[in-house]
Amino acid sequence: MAAEQAARQDRLGSAPLGRLIFQMAVPTVCAQLVQLLYNVVDRVYVGRIPGEGSLALAGLGVTFPVTILVAAFAMMVGIGGAARMAIAMGRKDQNMAEQLLGNSVTLVVIFSVMLTSVFWFTKDSILMAFGASEQTLPYASSYLAIYLLGTLFVQVSMGLNFFITNQGFAKTSMATTMIGCLLNIVLDPIFIFVFGMGVQGAALATILSQGVSAAWVFGFFFSKYSKLRLRAKNLRLSGKVVGAILSLGISAFIMQATECLIQLTFNRGMQTYGNDMYVALMSILFSLMQMVFLPIHGLGQGAQPIMSYNYGAGNMERVKRTANLLIRICLVFTLIAVGIVELFPGVFLRIFTPDTALLELGKTPLRIYMFGMLVFGIQSACQQVFLALGQTKCSMFLALLRKVILLVPLALILPHIGGLGVWGLFWAEPLSDLLSVTTTAVLYLYHSKTMFAQPQQG
Repeated sequence: MAAEQAARQDRLGSAPLGRLIFQMAVPTVCAQLVQLLYNVVDRVYVGRIPGEGSLALAGLGVTFPVTILVAAFAMMVGIGGAARMAIAMGRKDQNMAEQLLGNSVTLVVIFSVMLTSVFWFTKDSILMAFGASEQTLPYASSYLAIYLLGTLFVQVSMGLNFFITNQGFAKTSMATTMIGCLLNIVLDPIFIFVFGMGVQGAALATILSQGVSAAWVFGFFFSKYSKLRLRAKNLRLSGKVVGAILSLGISAFIMQATECLIQLTFNRGMQTYGNDMYVALMSILFSLMQMVFLPIHGLGQGAQPIMSYNYGAGNMERVKRTANLLIRICLVFTLIAVGIVELFPGVFLRIFTPDTALLELGKTPLRIYMFGMLVFGIQSACQQVFLALGQTKCSMFLALLRKVILLVPLALILPHIGGLGVWGLFWAEPLSDLLSVTTTAVLYLYHSKTMFAQPQQG
């Protein structure tokens, strides 16, 4: 077993890059797409509830900022901890790698208790602030009340799964999300339609599925395959270890948490300048954007262990080649994927709703909203490179740039220019994307010579 694990790690440092990235990325891309299905499947079924599908869909969309915030804490711990772990493994520091895993387990438990408690007692007021109306609040509140009971499952299955990926077990990591998603696909129609539970059924199906995924993750760490072991002594928090995890994971947290801010801004804007129908449309547009973003994020996660391991081993030429190949792959993907959406918007809208009024309303906004994503592969890949090499300042700046520095102000300002209203909100997204991609490309080119010259501490 030790020889097999050594061979797996040596593969990160010596196997042909094109094939290796493909082998590592395909499972992580599949895992990201499967993870997306948790939200998409809920919306597909809820949008088809007889007589109330559009209102229920709008209500579900209002809960999305809360579920994103839960995921943000999981990703902060998972991405930060697992990236540090991969660097430690590249340096052959087994003790530090296991400390990072143990402290990460404790952190996700603490965050789960905190998030469940806070949101449980404030959910209705938060949902109204996030754009719920008197008509959509009952749907949103019912869904969230059940979803919050499974916060720990979400934190474990999403956050700690990165520690499986970064050991080189990308297929096992993919199975974590695939098992839960397939179960969710089966349970959703049973709870929603057969048992007549509506949006509550969608939430119950989700947390039960995440619970099974969480059990799978813990099962792996206690199996003979994991190189890392969960040890009781490592569950006690260390300030140094926690600081290392959070300092690197904070950029991933900002990326996710600011998505919560974005959806709050857009949902409230759609309610102010439009109505519940526009809030329902935004629920669809957010999901479709995730269908493009998550695969390229998965590509980055597949390449990240290769870059982090070789960074720790001091093989900077291999790091550079991996980074540049990742950028090219991500850019080609977004050009093709978004191009298809631009050509056939109605096909993608019909995935979520049979409502003809909503379909006609959404075609032009979808084309505008997604346009900037054509070249977004550059931003996503470069940010993953900075993250993999422990470049926390650059990674954090890029996380803030697109959403907080650009998108939120544009979404607040443009609706007031020339009476644009909701159209100002739709145009804010592509303008933000194009400006942030340009800035990211310049920053990457500026730092690339020194960044790949020798290992640095972020």
